[in-house]
Amino acid sequence: MYSAVTQDELESAPEKVKELIKSLRIDQTEFVEITDEAIELATEYITEEVVRKTTYADCLHIALATINRADFLVSWNFKHIVNIERIRGYNSINIKNGYKQLEIRSPREFEKYEDD
Repeated sequence: MYSAVTQDELESAPEKVKELIKSLRIDQTEFVEITDEAIELATEYITEEVVRKTTYADCLHIALATINRADFLVSWNFKHIVNIERIRGYNSINIKNGYKQLEIRSPREFEKYEDD
């Protein structure tokens, strides 16, 4: 899944990241629209002080993944996203609002090793 938020972030991404995204098969990607529901959920993460206002785009990523029932949200952002305290905060708000918990992981958890 990706959204306009992802597209905005990709503009300043390193070239190797842009190439990785371009290599994804179109039939295995889904564009999700930013909705009022996602904006409200992202705003609640900030209102409930899971994170500060400066991380609104991160909150919008999480809200979109939650609302669209993503299996995982994968991120290198260990300060605002892949952080156990923040994950607990996001998920407590998700559950309070009737959503399922979101599995938030780092890309390393999806690496395959030659021994496997």
